[in-house]
Amino acid sequence: MTDAIAWDPLRRELDRWQAAGRVARFWLRDDDAVEPTQALETLIALARQSEVPLTLAVIPGLTGEALAVRLAEETSVTVAVHGWSHTNHAGPERKKQELGGERPAEVVLGELGEGFRLLERLHPARFLPVLVPPWNRIDPALIPALPGLGFAALSVYGRARQDGPVPLLNTHVDIIDWHGTRGGRSEAELVAELVAELRDRFAGSDEPVGVLTHHLVHDRAAWDFLSALFAVTGGHPAVRWSPASELLEHVAQKRATVLR
Repeated sequence: MTDAIAWDPLRRELDRWQAAGRVARFWLRDDDAVEPTQALETLIALARQSEVPLTLAVIPGLTGEALAVRLAEETSVTVAVHGWSHTNHAGPERKKQELGGERPAEVVLGELGEGFRLLERLHPARFLPVLVPPWNRIDPALIPALPGLGFAALSVYGRARQDGPVPLLNTHVDIIDWHGTRGGRSEAELVAELVAELRDRFAGSDEPVGVLTHHLVHDRAAWDFLSALFAVTGGHPAVRWSPASELLEHVAQKRATVLR
């Protein structure tokens, strides 16, 4: 069950945006999609009911026709490239990373190119030329080569700088407690993070607020949080849940302005 009082700080912040005649943009990215599952059905249904566009970061090396068939008619779902096989190649004392410097760059980039082409073929109407690195980590030396593979943007975690080799379309609020329960985090903590992100935007940043989910590990707390978030924001005039395809144009234009 959700705590209605816990959402008051977000409601007040959104009311402030409304009073100022401003609209905050949100977007939803869900990682590790591979095949149709009951958890994926729950996520798609919740997003559709709330009219929230959904971007699925799909693992190319583990997916196939079944997911493509399932998503074929989901007009509000887009598919991004989630590495190749979500395999950790980092040493035992290092943070997990698939797209690191442990292997030759041509091998890593070859996999990414293959994953790009595979998902583009499987999801022709849903494909988004965005790379979502597993664990949100990528060797910086690989990034300049991404446009040559066809990628229009990179999506990791945290505040985005737009002066790098490719535009960034990042996420900022992860609803999963990876270092504790590995289920949904507390509402109060997540609401506080959302409010902090919105206050940053109100002060001048125009970066969309990215919400990050992982449907395969959602527990009741995670689903309850998403349902409450969509309910609080869905009918508020100061909020727009934007499709990632639209935001791609925004971040590309912003980067062009920064580099001009």
